[in-house]
Amino acid sequence: MPPAPPAVAVDGVSKTFRLPHERVHTLKERVLHPFRRMGHEAFPALRDVSFAVDHGEFFGIVGRNGSGKSTLLKLLAGIYAADKGRIYVNGRMSTFIELGVGFNNDLPARDNVMINATMLGLSPREARRRYDAVIDFAELREFEDLKLKNYSSGMEVRLAFSVMMQVDADVLLIDEVLAVGDASFQQKCFDEFARIRRAGKTVLLVTHDMANVQRFCDRAMLLERGQVVEVGDPDRVAARYLELNFNQGDVEATREEADAGRYGDGRAEIVEAWFEDEAGERVQTIPGGARLAFCFRARFREPVEDPLFGVVLADDRGTPVFEASNLMLEPSGAFAAGEEATVRIAFDCVLSSGRYEATPAIARGGSGVAWIDRRERFASVVVTAARSTDAVLDVPFSLEVRSRERR
Repeated sequence: MPPAPPAVAVDGVSKTFRLPHERVHTLKERVLHPFRRMGHEAFPALRDVSFAVDHGEFFGIVGRNGSGKSTLLKLLAGIYAADKGRIYVNGRMSTFIELGVGFNNDLPARDNVMINATMLGLSPREARRRYDAVIDFAELREFEDLKLKNYSSGMEVRLAFSVMMQVDADVLLIDEVLAVGDASFQQKCFDEFARIRRAGKTVLLVTHDMANVQRFCDRAMLLERGQVVEVGDPDRVAARYLELNFNQGDVEATREEADAGRYGDGRAEIVEAWFEDEAGERVQTIPGGARLAFCFRARFREPVEDPLFGVVLADDRGTPVFEASNLMLEPSGAFAAGEEATVRIAFDCVLSSGRYEATPAIARGGSGVAWIDRRERFASVVVTAARSTDAVLDVPFSLEVRSRERR
């Protein structure tokens, strides 16, 4: 038998917007400047985007702001027309681009649920039948007769999400709706998404939260400047997304700051510093849990006997999180004037996500430590651990719970 067609197929879709350079806002301006020309600039929001989503697949769409994610969803929903290419949807589709669209602030919850559910595709009879489920899920039973203008923003979002979850559709297009309500309600949302996934619904989820991509999605797609960068495993796509975000740092500014915090007697000079992955390639980002090495190259201006080499790694708040040196190791040996040394300090990267700055140093030991060259914040690396944690370290662990039988 021929293979089943995908639930959603996007084939070579492009979309360009014309951005005006100058706007005429009033009739007076039009009369006073009848021949003023309106210049336009073409902005390619999407460029030759192609992908397919199978039935029952949870598909993530990620990208930085301005990458074309929301434009793609609006094309899929039929809000925009594509300039080029074709879009195929096999099944009934519902779009949740903005929660609460169509709500009337002068009406109570019951009327708004009825209106919103009907707009999303339910019949009036079905909307009435599901009203109790909506209001109970939103935890708003005691406020159901209150007009929406008296709701808090969190209450309104909870009501909108609850209505959205009652819609029957084969394909769901969802744009950034998981960060709703307090912690307990967010967990209810996660449970509901797990239920949708078990029910075999096809979901296209646009989000900036890489933890949710890894938690829910079977596959994911990364967009950058309207083009597809990668489609595939959620973990890999999440790592690429974080690399794109964090590789925009100004390295030269970091070097200037390091020069301002440099001190020592100058008998040797730290020429350059960098980070390497396990393969020995220089990197600016590294996934959490990978093997990482900090390296620096030093040039000696005068003879130095058994110098100490080390580094301190600090997080973006300046808190030291890692320190290493050869203080307790074998002597490093003698270095003559003009000689160079390369230091490589390797370790398992158990750091949580964020930017870390390295301060390498060369010193002379003895009764105390005398700096030869110390360069504050001379190099940095971004750890792209997608798992969210409040701690500095993201140490692998196991957890086991055993029930104890009552006697």
